[in-house]
Amino acid sequence: MSLGDENGYGSGSGRTDDGYSTIGGTRQTRTRLPDGEGGDGYGTPRRPARSSRSLVTVVGVVVLLIAAIALANMGGGDKDGSGDGPGNGGNKAGAAPTAATGTKPVTGKNGSIPSGFAHDEQGAQSAASNFAVALGSVGMFNADTRRSIVQATHDPAVVDGLLAAMTKAYSPGFLENVGLNEDGTTPSGLTFVSRTIPVGTKVIEQSSDTATVEVWCTGLVGMAGQGSTKPVTATWFTISEKLKWVGGDWRIESSSQTEGPTPVNGDNRASTADEIAGAVEGYGGFTYAR
Repeated sequence: MSLGDENGYGSGSGRTDDGYSTIGGTRQTRTRLPDGEGGDGYGTPRRPARSSRSLVTVVGVVVLLIAAIALANMGGGDKDGSGDGPGNGGNKAGAAPTAATGTKPVTGKNGSIPSGFAHDEQGAQSAASNFAVALGSVGMFNADTRRSIVQATHDPAVVDGLLAAMTKAYSPGFLENVGLNEDGTTPSGLTFVSRTIPVGTKVIEQSSDTATVEVWCTGLVGMAGQGSTKPVTATWFTISEKLKWVGGDWRIESSSQTEGPTPVNGDNRASTADEIAGAVEGYGGFTYAR
């Protein structure tokens, strides 16, 4: 939920991404001119801007949003958040540094998903980050693993309704549209990629047993391999999760998603489909801790 897009559900030429860096050790400054006025200053026409995301990128993001809207429509409005909990009794939290705190990640697991987060602000941020990763993963495109992920990340009171909404969202037509077979399996010779990578978190509101956390993410989504017509692309988005302390751990009560903030694309050379497939299969994910 790739979590990056997205980095290439985002993320060489050997040149730094800094537009004001030196080039080739000559200490020359590269100057970008508007289109039609000399390209990049070295006689090379300026590379045209990408017109839009591919369809697979858009629908990959939309699925999570559909699920979030469905869950939000089920009700269960905001609570007052009274009490003397770790988050100052419902007051909005101030900005937090982006650096990690140094506290060790959780060691527990609920299936394949980290569990046992601390009952405090830091624990809520860690939980929100790991939940975003799980909900943006390849497992969401298979009915059985999707059920396990939703049960492990959400308040039991909302699981059944959310799963029903997701069954409609992940229809055979949708799965075929993103390049999968109608049953959610990947065509032979290809690698389906869907990863969400948290970039940072921010607590919007915190009380003793509830927290609203925003997770800024980049993600990867698409199909890697020879002959793929839906290449892996990058996305940037922010997930807002309302968490509730249930059964001794944080769980999602409701969520929503917005686009961005999105940085300017760098000048990195796009890797081949085989390189992307090899990276996805060779590099594992992380347990995220604030």
